Amino acid sequence: MSKNRVRLVERLESYVIPLIQLEGADKQVTDFWPKMLLGFLKGVSKIYGAVVWLRMYFFRVGVLRRWPLGVQVISVGNVTAGGTGKTPVVEIFARELTKEGRKVAILSRGYRRKEKPFLQRIFSDKIEPPLVVSDGRRVLLDSETGGDEPYMLATNLPGVVVLVDRNRVKSGRYAIRRFNCDTLILDDGFQYQRLKHSHDIVLVDKMNPFGNGNMLPRGVLRENAKNIRRADFIFITKSDGNSAALRERIRRLNRHAEIIECRHAPKRLKNVYGKTNRDLAWLNGKKVLALSGIAVPQSFENFLRGYGAELVECVRYADHHRYATQEVINVVNRAADLGCDALITTEKDAVRFPKLSAVAVPVYYLRIEIEILHGADNFHDAVCRICFKQKPKES
Repeated sequence: MSKNRVRLVERLESYVIPLIQLEGADKQVTDFWPKMLLGFLKGVSKIYGAVVWLRMYFFRVGVLRRWPLGVQVISVGNVTAGGTGKTPVVEIFARELTKEGRKVAILSRGYRRKEKPFLQRIFSDKIEPPLVVSDGRRVLLDSETGGDEPYMLATNLPGVVVLVDRNRVKSGRYAIRRFNCDTLILDDGFQYQRLKHSHDIVLVDKMNPFGNGNMLPRGVLRENAKNIRRADFIFITKSDGNSAALRERIRRLNRHAEIIECRHAPKRLKNVYGKTNRDLAWLNGKKVLALSGIAVPQSFENFLRGYGAELVECVRYADHHRYATQEVINVVNRAADLGCDALITTEKDAVRFPKLSAVAVPVYYLRIEIEILHGADNFHDAVCRICFKQKPKES
């Protein structure tokens, strides 16, 4: 996609996303064109919902086939678009399974990575192998080619194979044949039905469980919320441990799944352009500029405020924004002009930053990890129960 087209898409997203997320938008919005846009999106969402229902029906009755690969296939996904904190959950599952002696491959679509032109992909008769972001020993591709999340997972998970391909049946077979993998994790795989799943793990964001109840593009639902009944395990993410009402709502939709509550816990500040990392206590009383290009920037910014940082300015880009060198230089210089002690970004943004030899203020990213609050003693216990149907062995 050309840079001009990317900018156009981002501008549209920046206008449409806040509009569709506005509580009671149908009643609050009175201006003619925004109201017309909401009506149009509502009609499109009904068509989209019908197509999704038909597709799932075809899989259910066998018109469309689910392919078994003879290994453990763990799907980690959601019923909403973006913002549930899926990547840290995929990471910790892969790490714990590797500790248990499994040979793990993460299969990703590589959302918004750099690809060949659409027509070239359609009319090419050459079957391309999956992209190998990591072979378990080395990271082989950058974030632009392999995708933000695959690159981040590959960087944080030595010993884990990370593959990118739209056809995850193909990439799963490749992982088994080429790398002798016995466990496949489908990153964002709940809707990917072509590959038969051993377990379906669905994440529900406590802060915004099912959006406004509408399907894309009028809302954020990828499929009807009631389809959460397919899940074997449900993780309530971004929880404060006080989710009784949401647990009851989920239980009405799914009577059999085990429900586990977890939170995304900031752990440390890691330097993007240097070796000096910081404890979170360092943020207290510091003036910072917050920079992000993620689906839900408010959570990131609230983390910083919660540790005592003074957010002098918040700079937000569209989700998965690909930063140009001059953009980053401009924001770093802006932070210096405002007298900030640092520029703070997210880990997902940091992997999209260009390399710079010098910066006017320190640039850190916030490292996030998952902690379980309810439903299991710890994540190792949860992984053993989900993947091996047993408690971990006593040491």
